Amino acid sequence: MAATTVKVSVGVLVGCALGLLLTSTGALERIGLQPRFGSISSGGGGTGDLPPPDLGADPDRAVEPEAGHSRFARLAKQAAPGVVKVHTSKTVVRRLPGVRFPDLFGGPLGGEHPALQREFQVPSLGTGFIISSDGFIVTNNHVVDGVDTIEVIFSDGSQAPAQIVGQDPKTDLALIRVEGRTDLHALPLGDSDAILPGDWVLAIGNPFGLEHTVTVGIVSAKGRNIGQGPYDDYIQTDAAINPGNSGGPLLDAAGRVIGINSAINPGANTIGFAVPINLAKEIVPQLRAQGHVIRGFLGVTAQPLTSELAAAFGLESSDGALVAHVTPRGPAAEAGIRRGDVIVGYRGEAIRKLLDLPRSVSRTPVGERVDVEVIRDGARQTFEVQITEAVAPVSGTRVAGRSGSEAFGLQVEDLSPALRRRLGLGPRGGVTVAAVAPGGPAAEAGLQPGDVLLELGREPILSAADLRKQLSGPGRRALFLVLRGRMTQYIPVIRPPS
Repeated sequence: MAATTVKVSVGVLVGCALGLLLTSTGALERIGLQPRFGSISSGGGGTGDLPPPDLGADPDRAVEPEAGHSRFARLAKQAAPGVVKVHTSKTVVRRLPGVRFPDLFGGPLGGEHPALQREFQVPSLGTGFIISSDGFIVTNNHVVDGVDTIEVIFSDGSQAPAQIVGQDPKTDLALIRVEGRTDLHALPLGDSDAILPGDWVLAIGNPFGLEHTVTVGIVSAKGRNIGQGPYDDYIQTDAAINPGNSGGPLLDAAGRVIGINSAINPGANTIGFAVPINLAKEIVPQLRAQGHVIRGFLGVTAQPLTSELAAAFGLESSDGALVAHVTPRGPAAEAGIRRGDVIVGYRGEAIRKLLDLPRSVSRTPVGERVDVEVIRDGARQTFEVQITEAVAPVSGTRVAGRSGSEAFGLQVEDLSPALRRRLGLGPRGGVTVAAVAPGGPAAEAGLQPGDVLLELGREPILSAADLRKQLSGPGRRALFLVLRGRMTQYIPVIRPPS
């Protein structure tokens, strides 16, 4: 599982899961890798005899020896049973170089032939922490995304297989579960809004496979945008975080989880980032209930309102989000919001900066009517907008329950009559590839948007619905006859085990 690398102002960030990609000849490349709840509360067991929370604890008192050990040592010992190692394995299909045959006969035997494929098993390692005694565990999405197997190793050395309950790539959170356990040590959840820069924190994880490594630091900053998406709100810490720490807890001075360690700056070992636990409290109940997050959709693309733009629009303040695009026939368009409007209020809350808007919209229940306040031509106006559900685009993320053509990483559509005539095809049969998931099986095999699939397993493809039905079976291999340009070729596609 390749770590995401993102260029931002602080440097290069990578997800901190650890893994190694192997072939028969050796290493090819380094890759990165509470209680029961309906909603998650901040209380819960697992704190033992810890004193009441003191988020602004005096550093001297925080490390004052008691019975020969620092307070951090006591916190680490009490939290250790709630932290687990997450060991995963993923099947990766790699393309071997295609073979060019000499065009000796001027016929279809010449030219570039499809690349061969070979499967490899990729082990990877991350961290997670227990949030309920009956086996629910929170980790990072990039730790478990697209894997075939998950093995959880507890602090006492016992092991158990785990299954993915839900994933949310937008916040890099995932919920997994170990079945058949009711005696697990759940870590209490804290309040990430209450912490301040300078507060002591403690991280526990498995960096580079070194089990239950404990590091200590402070909260360096809050609300960091590291370029991962519209919901960035990271806690920055100087507690050492390295590959393998992903998904592990960031604890406050009272031993409560206030963040999920997620990303690092590889150029500095004192810059790490954690997803705030308060965000997880919103996300995890949805992952448990339906396996994914349902977010509201306003139907606008906005940009930061800089001081220069504010002056150009004749505004005295740079508070708000400038509407750069309005989705045709979307909720905002239907309500009358236009490009050039500055959104300064949403659902009764002030919108002071760009990221305030997507965070507020995403939390809005689908179907709810909300008031959106904008500044247009220097005057304030309020529009009532009915929020709809955000639809995720095609991606390489493998979602539990995905079947048919999407399990192979492609979306198909029926051929239009005009395209049939242009390609010289008959009135029936064949489909066009509308989209290919980046990094998915179809992309790895070399399929491209615009390809026309004529056959599956040497049998004609009658329609898009027919193909989806055929690919919904348990088979992992699909042999397509592909028309690309004026040439046809056979391309095998192998999907990972479900």
